[in-house]
Amino acid sequence: MPEPKEQRSGGALNAALANELGKLIADFTGRGATRSRAFVHQDLVVCLLEDGVSKAEQNLAAAGKAHLVRHHRDALQYTMGPQLIAAVERLTNRSVRTFLSGTDEGGSSAIEVFVLAPDGPPPDASRPD
Repeated sequence: MPEPKEQRSGGALNAALANELGKLIADFTGRGATRSRAFVHQDLVVCLLEDGVSKAEQNLAAAGKAHLVRHHRDALQYTMGPQLIAAVERLTNRSVRTFLSGTDEGGSSAIEVFVLAPDGPPPDASRPD
């Protein structure tokens, strides 16, 4: 018989989301944010990641090419979208209806936003026998 899933809420859920999303992004990009925070409010999950800009991105921004940093970051964030969505669905035990991602021009702050479907487990969540 499968073990019951641990259901986190409140600050524990926020911390788990911030840690998991921050780690996924760091593993994917090679450089993670030094600060990350996540908040869950009703059907909305917001994760703010700060100070994650690489030396190369700093140099591009300083050379007046901040738009390239943003374009590169946006492409990376959307490429890893399915992994981020899977983590949010696993931790919240809710389906993600919409995923939005953005980065500031210099790449120092990024935001990941997830709109959750109405209460209920993700469609592919395993159900107990």
